[in-house]
Amino acid sequence: MKKRILSALMAAVMCLAAVGCGGNKPEGQTGETESVQRESVSEKKIGMILVGDENEGYTYAHIEGMRTAEVQNGLNDDNIIWKYSVPEDESCKEAAVDLVEQGCVAIFSNSYGHQTFMEEAAAEYPDVQFVSMTGDRAALSGLPNFSNAFTNVYESRFVSGVVAGMKVKELVEAGKLSAENMDGNKVKIGYVGAYPYAEVVSGYTAFFLGIQYIYPDVTMEVRYTNSWFDITAEAEAANALMADGCVIIGQHADSTGAPTAVQDANDKGKPVYSVGYNVDMLSVAPHAALTSATNVWSVYYNEAVKTILEGGKIPTDWSKGYADGAVAITKLGPDVAEGTSDKVDEVISAIKNGELKVFDAGSFTVGGKHLDSYHVDMNGNFSNEDPEDKEAIWDGYFHESELRSAPSFDIRIDGITELTAE
Repeated sequence: MKKRILSALMAAVMCLAAVGCGGNKPEGQTGETESVQRESVSEKKIGMILVGDENEGYTYAHIEGMRTAEVQNGLNDDNIIWKYSVPEDESCKEAAVDLVEQGCVAIFSNSYGHQTFMEEAAAEYPDVQFVSMTGDRAALSGLPNFSNAFTNVYESRFVSGVVAGMKVKELVEAGKLSAENMDGNKVKIGYVGAYPYAEVVSGYTAFFLGIQYIYPDVTMEVRYTNSWFDITAEAEAANALMADGCVIIGQHADSTGAPTAVQDANDKGKPVYSVGYNVDMLSVAPHAALTSATNVWSVYYNEAVKTILEGGKIPTDWSKGYADGAVAITKLGPDVAEGTSDKVDEVISAIKNGELKVFDAGSFTVGGKHLDSYHVDMNGNFSNEDPEDKEAIWDGYFHESELRSAPSFDIRIDGITELTAE
């Protein structure tokens, strides 16, 4: 599900922040992305349909991921055909058909809003493989050439929450918070969300639980912008959250609007800090930015491209996390709490070895009660008696991204409130 486009100024800022332009690589990033003159090992062509371009963080991460896979698999620039800033409408299918006509044997799109059109194209061109990122219909479609893929980004969301929780604990112990930062005895946290979709709900809940893992006494307010990318709306949402006294501003939105607003408030003496998404935000929030949760898309693209070159079938659903290096947090900012790096390493290790489950059913309540059952709506008809819906809680935790690659956790847990932008 994603995006839109930055101004020229923000393009420069993003370039400084992003991993391929001399900035910090996310932890777990593998492979090289430099342009290399070489002979291709294959004449196969691959199409990329992107909702944004390199100036927008989420799409930039996909571009870097495919470029890394290109190098790792011995391809050259002629093997990849790019379609940038493709709207989430019929334009997507038109782009897909054009890529088929140019000889692409596999086509990837990176936005949930592309899914319907990718599915239509897959039905019409059975000899071409189509992948819709963050989609949720591949398994139900019955089309052998249609797939979905995402990462277990909820894991890195949780870890970024641990970073935030360490900072909250430090602020409390140092006596730097005031009554406006408190809801009773709980510290106020804010979150800028794009839409009230499961992908966003899963992410902000994981972030909240990560904070509570370190400092339990917090509440969180989520403000939606109704856009994946709107630098003004994201800044306004962040400002509103800070006006309510929130001391950490997380985000599942794609611009630098929120971190920039938080840095401005931080410069004016407010005890407020930012946790970003997709890319390192230190270039726009050098002291306010603590870290960003991110996807390491090269892991998926490397596997998919290798499969294509070997003539195999791309998995119908794919989702991997820390255990496979597919998610990460970016470089820790200079103002993180003491001991944060060691705690992050400890938590990542626990996630990798299975000791820590992000959505442990004992770690949250709904209406004051712990859940021991929750059925995921698998086909979007929202029926309470649909036989295709599947149980997601067993062994004491919600099994996110195991029933399908797309996030399914849409439970509204206690301690979090939502406000939609007007």
